[in-house]
Amino acid sequence: MTRLRAGRRPVLPTLETPQSREVASADPRSHAPLGSSSPAGRELLSQSVDLYGTAYGNFAAQALQQVRLETYGEDFGQSSWVTGAEYRRFCRLLQLRATDHVLDVGCGSGGPALFLAREVGCRVTGVDINEAGIRTGLALAREASAQDRVEFRHADVRQPLPFPDQAFDAIVCLDVMCHLPDRGRLFAEWRRVLRPGGRALYTDPVVVTGLVSREEFATRSSTGYFEFAPPGVNERLLREAGFELVLSDDVTDNEVEVSRRWHAARQRRAAELARLEGEETFAGLQRFLATVHRLTRERRMCRSLYLARRPEE
Repeated sequence: MTRLRAGRRPVLPTLETPQSREVASADPRSHAPLGSSSPAGRELLSQSVDLYGTAYGNFAAQALQQVRLETYGEDFGQSSWVTGAEYRRFCRLLQLRATDHVLDVGCGSGGPALFLAREVGCRVTGVDINEAGIRTGLALAREASAQDRVEFRHADVRQPLPFPDQAFDAIVCLDVMCHLPDRGRLFAEWRRVLRPGGRALYTDPVVVTGLVSREEFATRSSTGYFEFAPPGVNERLLREAGFELVLSDDVTDNEVEVSRRWHAARQRRAAELARLEGEETFAGLQRFLATVHRLTRERRMCRSLYLARRPEE
């Protein structure tokens, strides 16, 4: 098993745009502490931003297509920290074959599931709680004439997965684990639906590896439900669910670079996106991306990869 490598601290440019300077000036660390009685503190902690509804509901908008292309270099409909080169590496780690059936947990708009089916030739079933994402995935599968290899189902993973035992050869979950409650129970469900010897791969983009302020936690979790884990918790929960841990790896660099590019690409289209999303949502997403970039660049939050295997019986 490969242990999590100590994070490097690459020197990357800060987000020097008018919006990022506004974000930097609002950085909680540049102000006096915001107590519970502070109106500014209450306002900051109560903010929420609809990242996924915005991304999926406006998926086909030209501005967002251009943002994805500039963010990832290869746009296959992702709304995470995953690039094409990284996903191809994940496929190799999973040792996927064309005869495999893969479960994509938190499939979003379906682009990564279709990418996986194209790259490997395997069958993919995607599940997500976001109905707009599932609708987009179904439309993309029809456009690609891929309904025979890729299907999407609306499902709440807080409930038992709607699949029989040993239905899948592999499971993938990209940057979604932090949004899913009761992680240990979910891992037990993964083990149930995996065949013996099957592999599961997921990334956790919010492993806490440094000092993070209350306000930074609030901004980092402003896009939905979040659970932040310290190092070692994911590994322990996988083992308790009956998995063999094959690999844990530091993949923070992708989050550092993607957050920088995403923020910059959106800022170049600030007026158009503000009209599309609303000014408050646009500003909130820019603040979110700037905070992600700062926390990961400074290695106070890291993104970790976990590859696990269901033992042979």
